[in-house]
Amino acid sequence: MSDIEDFEPLDPTLQNVLDQTSLQWIFVGGKGGVGKTTTSCSLAIQLAKVRPSVLLISTDPAHNLSDAFGQKFSKDATLVNGFTNLSAMEIDPSSSIQEMIDNSDDQGSGISSMMQDLAFAIPGVDEAMGFAEVMKQVKSMEYSVIIFDTAPTGHTLRFLSFPSVLEKALAKVSQLSGRFGPMMQQMSGMMGMNGANPEDMFSKLEGMREVITEVNNQFKDADKTTFVCVCISEFLSLYETERMIQELTSYHIDTHNIVVNQLLFPKKDSNCEQCRVRHAMQKKYLDQIYDLYDDFHITRLPLLTNEIRGVDKLVTFSDMLVNSTHVDNMKAQGEQDPVKADE
Repeated sequence: MSDIEDFEPLDPTLQNVLDQTSLQWIFVGGKGGVGKTTTSCSLAIQLAKVRPSVLLISTDPAHNLSDAFGQKFSKDATLVNGFTNLSAMEIDPSSSIQEMIDNSDDQGSGISSMMQDLAFAIPGVDEAMGFAEVMKQVKSMEYSVIIFDTAPTGHTLRFLSFPSVLEKALAKVSQLSGRFGPMMQQMSGMMGMNGANPEDMFSKLEGMREVITEVNNQFKDADKTTFVCVCISEFLSLYETERMIQELTSYHIDTHNIVVNQLLFPKKDSNCEQCRVRHAMQKKYLDQIYDLYDDFHITRLPLLTNEIRGVDKLVTFSDMLVNSTHVDNMKAQGEQDPVKADE
């Protein structure tokens, strides 16, 4: 047994996220299959109650927002049915770079081939530049808070590293533009690329760098950005959560909330052996979560018997993110709390 009763835990809800009115960027992430999308949709619904405008963005190529709300979303922000201040969109950062290249060609700037060579010359730069284009698009919108429903852990960590990586890369390119811009102009003429204007390319990259620098600074500002970790009470999910928190710390991105999803609350007189075994396993890892993250808000959510799909069910489920009475109600009905019960 852990000594979790020896201290007063922080409020076991996400109410602190709603109360922090300075937040502009909220990331929701974790291992695949732990309920990230349900949590991000539910958090967006709660934020829509206290913020004038909320945007929910899926950066997961699987794009589950449409399935969760029962409404088709695209790369353009669309109001969620039943709301006047909650919009959603589904984007793929890795595809945005190709659109940027195509747009350069459509505008007759003649820099399409140069942009493509630059974008795909270094591994990962295509995704990073796609991220930059997405950020530029998002920053042009007027929303009081933006929530990211992110891809599984590995993709998310790479996504969050893009600002620092791209800021350094574009800064270097900007330094080189003054030295090699005229030479590139001459070379493009010699190679028959008379329409290409390197200055246009460098100007575009410089504008992108400014956006990325601003976003990077905001991501590292705990008053403006936070990351909500979602997990289940199992070894692999706990391991992924710890790895993610360590990475977020190295990126200087604030995180102080963990949502533990799909918890079993079996009745004390239950004769379901599988329930008892899983309950004991969940309790073991939940104890470890409390030991490791005693300075985090830990929100516990039960495993439900029905799918959380559609606005009505999401609205109901979202209440459990900001109100922990569901745990008390289950205990009052004779069900065992995974934190307190003995194995």
